[in-house]
Amino acid sequence: MDRIVIEGGARLEGEIAISGAKNSAIKLMAASLLTNEPLRLTNMPRLADTRFLGKLLTRLGADVEERDGPDGAETILQTSEIVSAIAPYDLVRQMRASFNVLGPLLARSGQAKVSLPGGCTIGARPVDLHLSALRALGAHIDLHEGYVYAQAPRGLIGAEIVFPFVSVGATEHAMLAAVLAEGETVLRNAACEPEIVDLADCLNKMGARITGAGMDLIRIQGVSRLGGATHSVIPDRIETGTFALAAAMAGGEVRLTRTRSDFIANLLDKMEEAGVDVTHHNDGVTIKRNGRRLAAVTVETDPYPGFATDLQAQFMALMTLADGESVIRETIFENRFMHAPELARLGADIAIQGGEARVRGVSSLNGAQVMATDLRASVSLVIAGLAAKGETEVGRVYHLDRGFERLEAKLGACGAKIRRLKGAEMIEDMTADA
Repeated sequence: MDRIVIEGGARLEGEIAISGAKNSAIKLMAASLLTNEPLRLTNMPRLADTRFLGKLLTRLGADVEERDGPDGAETILQTSEIVSAIAPYDLVRQMRASFNVLGPLLARSGQAKVSLPGGCTIGARPVDLHLSALRALGAHIDLHEGYVYAQAPRGLIGAEIVFPFVSVGATEHAMLAAVLAEGETVLRNAACEPEIVDLADCLNKMGARITGAGMDLIRIQGVSRLGGATHSVIPDRIETGTFALAAAMAGGEVRLTRTRSDFIANLLDKMEEAGVDVTHHNDGVTIKRNGRRLAAVTVETDPYPGFATDLQAQFMALMTLADGESVIRETIFENRFMHAPELARLGADIAIQGGEARVRGVSSLNGAQVMATDLRASVSLVIAGLAAKGETEVGRVYHLDRGFERLEAKLGACGAKIRRLKGAEMIEDMTADA
C-alpha cells in the first residue's frame, strides 16, 4: 500500500484551487440513470469514489466518458437503457453512496436489486430511512441474503415523508426517486446541505420540479420523464475546510480559490476564535497565521449549517497545538474519534469519553509512523504532520484517495515537504535496510 511522507516545519505560501465536491458529484452521477439522454457534469473531481461509481453505472448500462473540457475535468454519462437493475455487493461495498442507485433504478425501470452497503468504520449509518422513504412512495421492498429487492411495476406515487432525524443520504435518495413519481412528494425535516441544493438544481435542469431545497421542507412535483443537461458541480466545502486548517496548522498564508467561504462559515468563525486570520473573497478565502499560538476552542458537530462532522478530525489536529484545553463533541457518528490514538502517536494529549474529546494543547508534535482509519481521519494526520518536528509517515492512504484530489501536489505547490511513497518503493527501501 502507498504511504505519504511529510517533513514537518515548512510554512505554506501560495494558492490552492478547490476541486468539485465529492459528496455532490457521486449523487449527480447516480441521477444520470433517470434519463436516456446525456448528462454532462463539469468541475468534476477525479477520485477513487467517482471511479468506483462509474464502474457500477457502466454495469447498469451507462456510458461513462471522462475528458478534459474547456472548464477543466468533466464527465458525460448516458444511460440509453437500463441493461441490468442489479447492483452487486462487490461494487456497492467499495463505496456506501453507491447504494443510492436503488431509487433511480426503481423510478425508471420499476425494479431493482441492490446490495446493502454493509458496515462502516465511523458508525452504523443504517439505510432504514432510505427504505422507509421508498416504501412511502409505493415501493414493495424485501430484504434477502444481504440484498434489497425493490419493485414498483406501476410506478412510484408521491407521498409525504417525515424524516425522524436529518439524513443527507436519505434526503438525496428520496429526491432521486420522487422526481419520476406520480403526483406531489413532500419531504419534511429534510437535510439542508449545499449538496442537496446542487442535486436539486441539476435535476431541475433535467426537467424535474423541485422547490425548497436548502430548507427543511422540500416539495417535488413528479414528472413523466427527464432529459439531458449540463451542470457544474459545486466546490467541495470539506476540501476547502481541510486546506484552510492545513494552512492554519503549518503557518503562512494560503489563498483558496474556486470555492465559497459561506459553505464553511461555522468553521471559519471557530478558526478566527482560535486566532487565525481569515479574509473572504468573491472566489474563496485567504487563511493566514504567522507565529502566534492558537487559542483553545470548543466545537460541536451538527447538521448543516452547523459544524461539519467531516471537518471534526482536521480541527482536532489543529487544536493539538492550541494554548489550553479544547472540547470537541461529536453528535453525528458514534465512532468518529479513531484518529485520536494516531494523533497521540505524534505527541498529542487527547482524552476520549463517549462522544466528547478533550484536547490539551502541547507545545510541539513529533513525527512518527501513523495509520489512516477513514477518509477524514487520514487527512487529519497529514495536517498534524505539517507542523510536527521531523518526519511523519501516514499509512493506508487509499482512504485519502477516495476524497482528496491531488492532495500532495496541492500542498507541495505551497511549500509543504510532502511525497507519496509507492508500494514498490517501500519494498525497495525495506530491502536496502535489510
